[in-house]
Amino acid sequence: MWRNLKWRLVIYLAVTLFAILLFLPTVISDLPPWFFKVIPTEKVHLGLDLQGGMHLILEVEAEKAVESYVERIKNNLKDDLRDQGIPVGRLEREKRNQIVLEVSGEKGKWEKILSQRYSMMHELSTTTLDKGIWRVTLVLDSRQEDQVKKNAIDQALETIRNRIDQFGVAEPEITLQGTDRILIQLPGIKDPQRAIELIGRTALLEFKLVDEEGNLEEALKGNIPEGSIILYQRSVDPKTGGIKKIPFLLKEKTLMTGEVLKDARVAIDTQFNEPYVALEFDDIGAKLFEQITGANVKKRLAIILDDNVYSAPVIQERIAGGRAQITGRFDMKEAGDLAIVLRAGALPAPVKIIEQRSVGPSLGQDSIRKGIISTLISAALVALFMIFYYRTAGVIADIALILNIIFVMGALAIFRATLTLPGIAGLVLSIGMAVDANILIHERIKEELRWGKTIRAAIDEGYRRAFMTILDSNVTTLIAALFLYQFGTGPVRGFAVTLSIGIIANIFTAVYITRWAFDFLALKVKVKRLSI
Repeated sequence: MWRNLKWRLVIYLAVTLFAILLFLPTVISDLPPWFFKVIPTEKVHLGLDLQGGMHLILEVEAEKAVESYVERIKNNLKDDLRDQGIPVGRLEREKRNQIVLEVSGEKGKWEKILSQRYSMMHELSTTTLDKGIWRVTLVLDSRQEDQVKKNAIDQALETIRNRIDQFGVAEPEITLQGTDRILIQLPGIKDPQRAIELIGRTALLEFKLVDEEGNLEEALKGNIPEGSIILYQRSVDPKTGGIKKIPFLLKEKTLMTGEVLKDARVAIDTQFNEPYVALEFDDIGAKLFEQITGANVKKRLAIILDDNVYSAPVIQERIAGGRAQITGRFDMKEAGDLAIVLRAGALPAPVKIIEQRSVGPSLGQDSIRKGIISTLISAALVALFMIFYYRTAGVIADIALILNIIFVMGALAIFRATLTLPGIAGLVLSIGMAVDANILIHERIKEELRWGKTIRAAIDEGYRRAFMTILDSNVTTLIAALFLYQFGTGPVRGFAVTLSIGIIANIFTAVYITRWAFDFLALKVKVKRLSI
């Protein structure tokens, strides 16, 4: 029997030592590098409410994604009809999800194109305008519209997560809230405005040809040639800081977008010592860029980001290798942020800020101090009560309580969880539940002793009878905590994490470790009277 006790002691000591080593980086900052190669852990991260930072709720304007989707369909339809030699008159997007098409020629021919290639658009109405001319109204299928919205929200969530990861925020909280809102918590961030600009930027990269045949002056007066648009380049005077808008008359058709972008990095122009963003395309993009530049030598190709022209260089020759660059009098921070949003990809729809608040680091430090004080006071009061009421058995319960806290902090470290103020509340609650389990066991043992059983028999029966009650109460609380984690957000999830880990640690310490201590007293020390 003693041999069994020794093996259990070795296992419990090993688990305790491992938990202490996991938690060590949180309390000691200058550990040697080899430590982290041996122990798979890092310090426990503090949440927004403990170290300060920024809280944002964004709304994805998914309707805009539907508009963009229908706009692309309109442009593709126009090209397909013209490629097939079908005369096209008016072709416009109406509302958010409709296209109005005026077409002539053989009816069966254009109907076949619509049914085979544009099945996502339903024919809402067809009217005859004149002999051989029809006006067709197409509407986007409702299921396809819902899918476009869902894809836009999912892609926005992933894009924002990629941007924040590259921005370098430790342990950000980025989750979907409701159907079209994104909750973002950025602990420890020092430049909130820069983060907002980085997160909310659409970052749609486009390449369009400059319309050098059209008259820019006439276009600015309102006479814009068909198939052309006007966009502007912002030029900032480095001396005065004044902003000048330079107009460009561009071909409306987009030759290439950022979807084929492989990488974007900041580089330095050695001639002018200014930063620029070097672009590298994937295989498809490289071939497409080579074709575009080869077919438009001596023409100007505008590089556009979010409807702002950054540069419009003259194509001197066919450019192979899939590389280009964006210049525009950047400083290093602007160029770096631009590279981040380009690497992370464009948002499929604009986002707007619904809620924004910041937590100062001083408030976070105050929360940490109060949280630690509340935890220590609650643990000390509980420990004193247990020693006063249960004596030696109370000391055993207090040791289990200390181990419970160590195991919880070790688990938070290995799972890289974030400790929040509600998480501290969950830890305090788990301390209370740990003591509750010990009280059940102690009262059962006392009851068995009053019935005249031996110490050994009383311990066995006390643990056996109390175990199911402890298991029931802890498992039901654990199920509630899991539901809180699954369906809650932010602070609620922080509470659920520490409570769940605390409950599991509680069962281990209150049932198994304290049992070893009682077995040691009964079998090895062979006490004649149990101090309980």
